[in-house]
Amino acid sequence: MTVEHDSADVPVVIVGAGPVGVTAALLLARRGVRTVVLERHHDVYPLPRAVATDDEVRRILQAAGIHQEFAAVARPARGLRLLDARHRVIAEFRRSPQGHHGFPQTSMFDQPELERLLRAALARHAECELRGGAEVTAVEQDADGPARVTYRDDEGEHVLLAEAVLGCDGAGSLTRDAIGAGWEDLRFEEHWTVIDVTTKAAVRCWEGVDQVCDPHRPATFMRIGEDRYRWEFRLREGEVLDAERLRELVAPWVDISRIDDFHVIRQAQYTFRARIADRWRRGRVFLLGDAAHLTPPFVGQGLCSGLRDAYNLTWKLARVLQQGGDEGLLDTYERERKPHARHVIRLAVATGWAMTGGQDRAAALRRTAVAAACRVPGVTSRAGRDLSRPLPAGPLIRRSRLGGTYCPQPRVTSEDGQQVRLDDLLGDSFAVLTAVPLPPSLRALTDGLGARVVDVHESGDDGTLAAWLRAGRADAVLLRPDRVVLDVVPAGGTDFTDTAAWAPLLCTTRRPAEQPVSALPLSRSSAR
Repeated sequence: MTVEHDSADVPVVIVGAGPVGVTAALLLARRGVRTVVLERHHDVYPLPRAVATDDEVRRILQAAGIHQEFAAVARPARGLRLLDARHRVIAEFRRSPQGHHGFPQTSMFDQPELERLLRAALARHAECELRGGAEVTAVEQDADGPARVTYRDDEGEHVLLAEAVLGCDGAGSLTRDAIGAGWEDLRFEEHWTVIDVTTKAAVRCWEGVDQVCDPHRPATFMRIGEDRYRWEFRLREGEVLDAERLRELVAPWVDISRIDDFHVIRQAQYTFRARIADRWRRGRVFLLGDAAHLTPPFVGQGLCSGLRDAYNLTWKLARVLQQGGDEGLLDTYERERKPHARHVIRLAVATGWAMTGGQDRAAALRRTAVAAACRVPGVTSRAGRDLSRPLPAGPLIRRSRLGGTYCPQPRVTSEDGQQVRLDDLLGDSFAVLTAVPLPPSLRALTDGLGARVVDVHESGDDGTLAAWLRAGRADAVLLRPDRVVLDVVPAGGTDFTDTAAWAPLLCTTRRPAEQPVSALPLSRSSAR
């Protein structure tokens, strides 16, 4: 057996090259942090396949640098309809074509297309290296020193020493086992079949998602692309769907007995579960995505939650590795993301039971209650907003009306007079949005953070930013690199509310290493 050691530490090793792992690598690359991504498959991983994303995650893809390419393969969706067993509409949850984050509130897509875009972007970054056919066999970390990642490929066994490891290796995560994390079961488990189809036949759809609330055969239907559709049906114990049964199930949408152009390109069975890891970090080893949480698909947030993990963690990790940021920055990752992930999982479970009715005697009562609730004015609009509730207050989120929320993203005027999205103007740094002139003390603080200052009255937007500040009773806000409000200058105030709590984490006097880990080579050394 040949054991290979890199002659120098690798800044970050990412285990798993699914959308979460590759997005994390791209976000780190934009901050100059080099990564090695290890993936046991040589090509795009075949399972699972997400089909929906929200506008917040579209904004994350913008930060990763692929939003324009993604727009070409994504299809805005009208929203969600609840149907009864006879396909009569119980309720409609409409989604806007222009959400808070500057994108359609819901978009449909084919995950393999997203993965190809992500991998193409990865190949364009010298800071990233993808090693396919690399099966990770161990992740270890001593009390002091780098983490040790052992993997096997066609050439033998190798070892990488890393400043940090991101476990993006799915529900069966080896990384999760390595840090001693276990699952907390949130009490939901159902068996479903997922069928992806291509056809040019006329399929009855409303350009959104249909959820059939039938306790005997709950189902989901959606149009993914120009001629791509997906059906999902809950399976009975031991049930296998043959061609004849499939024909009967899809008949409410399309009569495939009368057409030849109906091709099942993929059929797979899934067990939908609701779980969350009891710990997401040990030292510099972190869990992201399905390695940290499993979400039933009823609110379309499984992949979205993983990409939120990547966005939350990567800027903090880059600041610690490259700019001497305090290690306490990394403590905020699980503290901020875990409550939000738990909330989304519980919402998905509640939605699943309400929609499908479950399999108990209370099913009819639940469906009746859902229908009644959806007739209350404002309920359907509030249901969509509930996914974006503020992150909890903590060291990097000071309590206020706007603290922990995302700032809106209107189009603004760039220095060369072009209309661009706000984040494209702000870049990857901290930012201050202000409606008043900043006093010298705040200017010094923002300069220390490298924050870009934008006067909302001169931004060239449609008034969205100024109105948002007024509604939040703030004269200015400090935005983190992930566009979450860290702190505010209250209306009529002269300073942020609690600089002493967060400044030591960000404005550290500790010097970074003389040779930043992001500048170290990634080439392998000879075996020793």
